[in-house]
Amino acid sequence: MARTVRGGAAVLSRILPPCGPARTLTGITLVHTMGQGLWMALNAVYATAVLGLSPGQFGLGAGAAAAVALALSTPSGHLADRVGPRAVQIWSFVALGPLTAALLFVDGFGAYVAVMSVQAMAYSASRSARMAMIAGLVPAAERVTLRAQLRAAANISVSVGAGIAGAVLAVGTPAAYRAAVVFNALTYLATGLLTLLLPSAPPQPARPGPALVVLRDGPFLTFVVLDGLLSMHNLLLDVVLPLWVLHHTHAPRWMIAVILLTNTVSVVLLQVRAARGTDEPAGAARASRAGSWCLGAACLIFALSEGAAAPVASALLVLGALAHVLGEVRQSAGSWGISFGLAPEDAQGQYQGTYAMGADIGKMAAPALLTWLAVEHGTVGWVVMAAGFAALGSAMPAVVALARRRGKESPVPVTV
Repeated sequence: MARTVRGGAAVLSRILPPCGPARTLTGITLVHTMGQGLWMALNAVYATAVLGLSPGQFGLGAGAAAAVALALSTPSGHLADRVGPRAVQIWSFVALGPLTAALLFVDGFGAYVAVMSVQAMAYSASRSARMAMIAGLVPAAERVTLRAQLRAAANISVSVGAGIAGAVLAVGTPAAYRAAVVFNALTYLATGLLTLLLPSAPPQPARPGPALVVLRDGPFLTFVVLDGLLSMHNLLLDVVLPLWVLHHTHAPRWMIAVILLTNTVSVVLLQVRAARGTDEPAGAARASRAGSWCLGAACLIFALSEGAAAPVASALLVLGALAHVLGEVRQSAGSWGISFGLAPEDAQGQYQGTYAMGADIGKMAAPALLTWLAVEHGTVGWVVMAAGFAALGSAMPAVVALARRRGKESPVPVTV
């Protein structure tokens, strides 16, 4: 028992940063991501079972919201730079509370799209502001470590939210689903109010020249595209592997849950350690490359599970999941290090907002593309994915080297 307590304390010491703004940011993240974990599991069910939308209408509404968030990522990040990320985070999360509660009163497809689109505007602003807050409150050498700690904490909190969602699904009544909407709205309000506990990160004064300088930063935009395509791997376990297990392997269905649990626990245990050496762009680029190779290896291992006997297939799936999580935590840390390291300090908000656009694009493309490759083409599809991930990651050091040669690690804004 004593060993268990000491082990748990050791894990918490890696996840929780020291007292101060970083610890407060972690607490805020725990509240926010609990609501996210709940809503990720219930969003589609609420739209179809309670609001009466068709699956196609739900998909269109979600797609419209994603497009709005994507379009506003860079401008909302620029807003966080100019007025201060703390103010933007407070007001965006406070707005998300009633905007989420508005789903209680939606009575048709048009109203659903309108609510989701306006909600996406506030969400985009909150996301850009959160990243600018990290850049504004934490020294450069500690930012990637904090991102890793926040991600490990978020995995725990998302799991708690998913557990609450499981209870709601077990009850299965419209009243239970509406209570979940209220709970999610309250987590947004709480997140906004808790942000008041953080010190203000100073706003950045306007400089001569174009406002959105990131859109003229070719090497950084190249990184965003490569990283966004590489981030498609995040959908492998949630979307592709369940279909693969069901239709291409003899492994029992419960292996889907084992794979997801393996990933969640491993991220909590490994993410902070995997962030070592990624606090400057060159080291971060090497980490992203190494992570991509692990992801490629995972794809090849998953391919081997096709047609194998149930015990062998199950073992291969777990082995592939372990290779995947090693690639995931290393690639994520490398991605954060590059995004922070190549951004000028007076434009972190717009750079981090633009960086998030890459992952958004990856999320939009991944379900259809990766499912088509793996489920429709089997082993050949997995091999193509493996080669693609490895190639994307292998290009990162060259892109970062180009950015540094052009002075993009700490650039001076272009004047006109």
